[in-house]
Amino acid sequence: MTIEKAVNGTALTLTLSGRLDTTTAPQLEAELKASLSGVESLVLDFAALDYLSSAGLRVLLAAQKQMNKQGDMVVRNVNETIMEIFDVTGFCDILTIE
Repeated sequence: MTIEKAVNGTALTLTLSGRLDTTTAPQLEAELKASLSGVESLVLDFAALDYLSSAGLRVLLAAQKQMNKQGDMVVRNVNETIMEIFDVTGFCDILTIE
């Protein structure tokens, strides 16, 4: 998985590509921990994300909990496969998906 980071004031956009799974979830978790201080708007762009596992869901849930305290979080460009995972797990009720 690769993570592209774009900062604009208090807005942070992370563009993920590849697979967010057990192997790569710690990479996203570390990036979020290092980057979320002072962020009021977090956008996760999944346009190039192919796969999402339960480990990835855990990282997304932790990010959402953090952003609930300091601003908002949006997940964009979710493909059909990942949207189905969000539906089945109930994450579509927890996350803001555009």
